[in-house]
Amino acid sequence: MRSIHTMQNNTADKGSLQLNVTSEITSYPVSDATVDISYTGVPDSQLEQLTTDSSGQTETIELDTPPLEYSLNPSIESQPYSEYTFKISAPGYETMNISGAELLPTVKAIQNVALKPISPDTQQQEIYVIPGHTLYEEYPPKIAEDEIKPMDETGEIVLSRVVVPEYIVVHDGSPRDSTAKNYYVRYRDYIKNVASSEIYATWPASTIQANVLAIMSFTLNRVYTEWYRNKGYDFTITSSTAFDHKWIPNRNIYDTISAVVDDLFANYLSRPNVRQPILTQYCDGRQVTCPNWLTQWGSLSLGEQGYTAIEILRYYYGDNIYINTAQEISGVPSSWPGYDLENGSSGDKVRQLQEQLNVIAGAYPAIPKITADGIYGPATAAAVKKFQSIFGLPDTGITDYPTWYKISQIYVGVSRIAELT
Repeated sequence: MRSIHTMQNNTADKGSLQLNVTSEITSYPVSDATVDISYTGVPDSQLEQLTTDSSGQTETIELDTPPLEYSLNPSIESQPYSEYTFKISAPGYETMNISGAELLPTVKAIQNVALKPISPDTQQQEIYVIPGHTLYEEYPPKIAEDEIKPMDETGEIVLSRVVVPEYIVVHDGSPRDSTAKNYYVRYRDYIKNVASSEIYATWPASTIQANVLAIMSFTLNRVYTEWYRNKGYDFTITSSTAFDHKWIPNRNIYDTISAVVDDLFANYLSRPNVRQPILTQYCDGRQVTCPNWLTQWGSLSLGEQGYTAIEILRYYYGDNIYINTAQEISGVPSSWPGYDLENGSSGDKVRQLQEQLNVIAGAYPAIPKITADGIYGPATAAAVKKFQSIFGLPDTGITDYPTWYKISQIYVGVSRIAELT
């Protein structure tokens, strides 16, 4: 049984926290929202009260966590994260309570919150309880499947090529649980949520990359084969660890994991002469063993030894596995130009970028509006830099791959272009 007082009895390190609050209806930031922070299990112990700015963000604060080594050593059974409760309220919106948010040492926890406008149907405050991390609590082990799906077992393959979807439908329960709710989740947000639920964000970058690639390849196999829809279900994937991955509504994510997903989100794992993404199954390697699959604690050890992400993956899945890139990304107005846009760049891609930034600036007034002239000068670089600082990207002022697609994502969200098309 977890101790809800771990953070009080054995604190040794600090983690950081920032909340981002938007409207569930418009995706616009919610300014002047109030965030009350307390220890989970001690709701009257208010530690901090924060207020969101014009970008819907709180300041970044530091909070107590257990020692770093707890999340780096599988033999230590103490809870490696502290748990906090957030109460988020804003005029005109329903109040939301999130209990059990997990803070790890040395990394930044990011709590994204989408508030619902108050309506005549509003009855009570929404409460979300975040269950324990899969590496700390016990969850059902994965039921083994073939990593490549025979075409004659899954019915007709609808997709002719691998496409990164804009959204997937997550069934929050086992497949046959008809009472479980379906959630419509952005693909990248889903991957960030799962990785934050199944590995520790304090691990080496190469270990995080390897695990994220395995999660994405598994997920894209479900998308590509329409695995559940071909069985008569109306969802893409489940939140059951026995069948798929652990996904948790409204759980916090981490900056280290978010950055990896933004870099790699169009990738998946392939084998020669196999068109579908590989169903890369894995287990923790401590509570559950799984020969020929990646183990999460084992991948930590390899990362600490200096293995790269692909070396970690080949250690477990064999030398003939390789990283592939999807041919199509859904839900973006235009694909990445193939090179960084920076001071001195010009052309249609720059003009499109400027137009999208101006639409975003209508929702996020901290971003300066610019002239959409197709010339990437200091004003455009300054607007990009401010965008990057708001959305957790390195604030270089250069539009690289992660920045291009993050701008596309936010633009689609605030302009609702996806619904219009």
